[in-house]
Amino acid sequence: MAYVNENFLKLPGNYLFAEIANRVKAYKAAHAEQKVISLGIGDVTQPLAPAVIEALQKATLEMGAETTLRGYAPDRGYPFLLDAIVAGDFAARGMDIAQDEIFVSDGAKSDTGNIGDILSAQNLVAVTDPVYPVYVDTNVMGGRAGDLQNGRWSQIQYLPCTADNGFIPELPTSRVDVVYLCFPNNPTGTTINRAALKGWVDYALQNDALILYDAAYEAFITEDDVPHSIYEIEGAKEVAIEFRSFSKTAGFTGLRCAYTVIPKALKVKSLDGKRVSLNDQWRRRQATKFNGTAYIVQRAAEAVYLPEGKRQVQATIGYYHENARIIKTALEAIGMRVYGGVNAPYLWVQTPHKQSSWGFFDRLLNELQIVSTPGAGFGTSGEGYIRLTAFGKRADTLEAVDRIKGWAM
Repeated sequence: MAYVNENFLKLPGNYLFAEIANRVKAYKAAHAEQKVISLGIGDVTQPLAPAVIEALQKATLEMGAETTLRGYAPDRGYPFLLDAIVAGDFAARGMDIAQDEIFVSDGAKSDTGNIGDILSAQNLVAVTDPVYPVYVDTNVMGGRAGDLQNGRWSQIQYLPCTADNGFIPELPTSRVDVVYLCFPNNPTGTTINRAALKGWVDYALQNDALILYDAAYEAFITEDDVPHSIYEIEGAKEVAIEFRSFSKTAGFTGLRCAYTVIPKALKVKSLDGKRVSLNDQWRRRQATKFNGTAYIVQRAAEAVYLPEGKRQVQATIGYYHENARIIKTALEAIGMRVYGGVNAPYLWVQTPHKQSSWGFFDRLLNELQIVSTPGAGFGTSGEGYIRLTAFGKRADTLEAVDRIKGWAM
C-alpha cells in the first residue's frame, strides 16, 4: 500500500489562479458573445525583444550542428550568462556577487517553492499578508504550516501589510527563522525603501534569521530610494537569498528562465549546532533534481544584457508602465483608492462600498466582462481589495477603463 503525503491533503480547494480560470471559463461558456478582458493573471502580452529572438534563432541553429550541439547545461548555468548577470545586475550597481553564488533555473516560482527542500521542517516561517500563494502553499507541502484555522495556518506567523502601515510589514513580535519578503510587492505593487529594508537585514542579523527575498519585479522600479536588490544593504549577504526572474523583466513567461543568488557567506545551523553553507546545499539539491535551463533559453537571457537588448526590454517595460498609469489615473478619477502601479506592474485597488473581494470580482466579470484577481486569495489582509495588472494589450487596457468609467459601482 502506498501512502500520500498528508500535507497535500491539507491544501484547501484550488490554487487561486486555477479558481479564477475556472470561473472565467464557465462565464465564457455561458456568454460566448461577450468579449472578456483580463486584467487579472500577470502574464505578458508584448512580443519578445528582437535581440532575444535573434539570440534564440542563432542558438537553435547551433543545436542543429554536431560541432556546436549542447547537451545538459552546467548545474549553475552557462558562464556566458552568469558573467552577464554579475556585470549587469550587480557590479553595475556596486554589489559584489560572484559567479558561483548564482544558480540559473527555469523560474522564480520554482525556486521560491523548491527552496524549502534545503530547510528544516522545524523552521518557524513568517510571511507578509497579503502574500503570493506559492510561499504559503509550499510550506504547507513541506510540513511547516500546521493546520488551517480561520483562513490562516497555525504555525505560520503573518505580518499584515495594510494601508495603515503603508503595506510595509512590521518586524516579527516573536521568534521566526525564515521570512519571505517580496519587493516590489506582488500583489500590492508597493515598495520598500532602503531604510526599511535595512531594518529587516539588521533584524535577521540580530536574530539569526533567514530572509527569502523575491525581487522578480525589480526592473519596474522607477524611484531612487527603492533598492533593486537586498544586497544593496550591508550585511545582507550573511542572511538573505534573492530570487530574480526574466519572466516579467523580458517577457520570458513562455521561455522560462530565472536565477537565485545564494551568497557563500550565508550559513544556517544544523540540529547539532554546526554552521552549514546553503550555497553548497542548494547546489547539491539542483544537481540531484534539476538538469539545467536549456542552452537556447540561456542565450536568449544573455541577449537581455546587450546594449540593444537593454533598450528593447526597457521599451517594453515602459509600455506596461503606461498601461499602469492609464488604469491608475482612470480609477482614481472616479474616486477609487489605488495603490502600487508606479514601481510595479500591479495595482492594488480597494473595493468600493466595502464589497468583498470575490463579490467585486464576480461583479466585474458578470457586469463588465473584466477579469481581476480577488485580494482575499492572497490572504485575510487582502480582503476588500482586488489586484489588477498592467500586462494587457494597450487597446484592451483602454477599453477596460472605459467600461469602468461609466459603471455604477
